Amino acid sequence: MSTKADDDVDQINELDELLRQLRELEEEKRYVQMENKRLQEEIERLKKELNRMKLPPLLIGTIEDIVDERRVVIRSSTGPSFLVYASEHIPREKLTPGTRVALNKATLSVISVIPEAYDPTIIASEISTKPNVTYEEIGGLSEQIREIREMIELPLLNPDIFRKVGVDPPTGVLLVGPPGTGKTLLAKAVANSTNATFIRIVASELVRKYIGEGARLVRELFDLARKRAPSIIFIDELDAIGARRVDSSTSGDREVQRTLMQLLAEIDGFEPLGNIKIIAATNRPDTLDEALIRPGRFDRIIEIPLPDSSGREEILKIHTKKMNLKNVNLKEIASTTEGFAGADLKAVTVEAGMFAVRELRDFITQTDFIKAVEKIRAQRESGKPADLGMYV
Repeated sequence: MSTKADDDVDQINELDELLRQLRELEEEKRYVQMENKRLQEEIERLKKELNRMKLPPLLIGTIEDIVDERRVVIRSSTGPSFLVYASEHIPREKLTPGTRVALNKATLSVISVIPEAYDPTIIASEISTKPNVTYEEIGGLSEQIREIREMIELPLLNPDIFRKVGVDPPTGVLLVGPPGTGKTLLAKAVANSTNATFIRIVASELVRKYIGEGARLVRELFDLARKRAPSIIFIDELDAIGARRVDSSTSGDREVQRTLMQLLAEIDGFEPLGNIKIIAATNRPDTLDEALIRPGRFDRIIEIPLPDSSGREEILKIHTKKMNLKNVNLKEIASTTEGFAGADLKAVTVEAGMFAVRELRDFITQTDFIKAVEKIRAQRESGKPADLGMYV
């Protein structure tokens, strides 16, 4: 027989259970409301995206002149120029001559400013990681190292001395010499020893098929250098675009000459280069245009010759400092490698190591070097490249 107290306990338990269920329902309601809000926002986003996808395409144009606060002269991608209005939401300071803009297809009014973008070739030319080559790793070029340091490093590290003396700092250096003598290696050492942005490009990458494309790449190259200043531009194989201008009937040659003229204008044009220094390299200086190698563009031409006997010995010491040598006379090896470039000597050390590896030895002997010299000499005479290793 239940008592009144038992009935009261049952009612309290039932009430607690109802309250618990109520709290669960309220939690579920809040979750459903939040999920509903999220889905509504997603629907709105998709509607806006759908509307954007349905918009007509915009034309691309370039601002040529600013008329007043809201009117500009633009050149459309189709060719003609137009006087149009610019949208009020575009800040006035962003409307400058040369800026690329998006145009309404019907009215040609300026809708937005297109962010500046460089060609992928130019973006890839900027070296973000410094080369690990130092001047101590370059043998037989002490005089050339001194010259390039005072021409490139000194104006960047100590520009005040030039102002005190009253002379303009030099602009560029041209490295000339046979293949494999260390021209590119010297440029890598310069990049390692300065805090300047290093931009490296092979001149052949500036040659393009369509009219004006090569000149545009040159403009973008120097524009990037100005924005990253202080900077050093290294143009390898300069003869690819710097060859002497001649009357030519082919469109390809004319386009190369247009690229060269743009390069001449950028190096020594109306706009000073400032903290931009130029290093170029070529093994065909006899083919270069006279306007390119005159003072003011390349203030100093540094010859990188084939190393002499002492230079070859120094190069061999650099490349063998981590090698396990046994009874090896590098001076004697150097005397037998007349006419070898730095790349050839690097290949000699690698080949000598390979002879030791083939015989399962952990050291290299004089005989290994003699056989390596003979092999590299045979490859040089046959015109074949060395199997392993490059100096630059």
